[in-house]
Amino acid sequence: MSVHPSSVIAPGAVVPESCEIGPFCTLGPDVVLGEENRLVSHVVLDGHTRIGDRNTIYPFTSVGIAPQDLKYRGEPTLTEIGSDNTIRESVTISRGTLKGGGITRLGSHCLIMAYAHIGHDSQVGDHCILANAATLAGHVTISDYATVGAFSPVHQFCAVGEHAYIGGGTIVTQDVLPYSLTSARRENKAFGINKVGLSRRGFSPARLQALQKAFRYLLAAKLNTSDALEKMKVLAANNETPDEARADIERLVAFIEQSTRGVIK
Repeated sequence: MSVHPSSVIAPGAVVPESCEIGPFCTLGPDVVLGEENRLVSHVVLDGHTRIGDRNTIYPFTSVGIAPQDLKYRGEPTLTEIGSDNTIRESVTISRGTLKGGGITRLGSHCLIMAYAHIGHDSQVGDHCILANAATLAGHVTISDYATVGAFSPVHQFCAVGEHAYIGGGTIVTQDVLPYSLTSARRENKAFGINKVGLSRRGFSPARLQALQKAFRYLLAAKLNTSDALEKMKVLAANNETPDEARADIERLVAFIEQSTRGVIK
């Protein structure tokens, strides 16, 4: 394998020959790497950390470090990272805590930009983007294809739905609706669907139109949330609604009904 002589790999760490370990990296004894990972330089991998294949991790990033939780007492909790991720400079990813489920997860095909933080017990899906200095407090759930904008902190126990886009500088203290464009121009609001992102991911015009109608019930029809949900359920059951859009609306309804912190409208 290609390991720079200045790097330190503890006995017990698993590093395949296909990996490239640049200068001044430190790998703890319970770290397991998959194939073709590249640590550019000055990377710290600690704790019980499992990393998939073909990830690139840039300088001054720390993965699997102890959580920023005063109740943590050194328990052997986990960090799990998928494959084909790009993790940029100075990112921090904390391992889990016993009371939070014991594991922090990052999926596959994600871009984690400079200075982002993924707190203990957070769960990040596939194809997600955390822009520069986006910060996830403990126990945050980010679903597939979601984007968290630059300098956006997400409060503990909040959930961000699939395909959601959070604008830069938004302070997230409630759940973010799937498919939504949510931003803080004057105050936190959902401004409708993430039309550009959904179009890029192949959503058909009919599918987008049905989603837009569902969001109008929720955001613009002056209905309370319960009445808006009933309207959305009727829309999902309508034979004229495309099958894919029906599934989208059903997921949106389920997300709202299962929310414990309330959703940003």
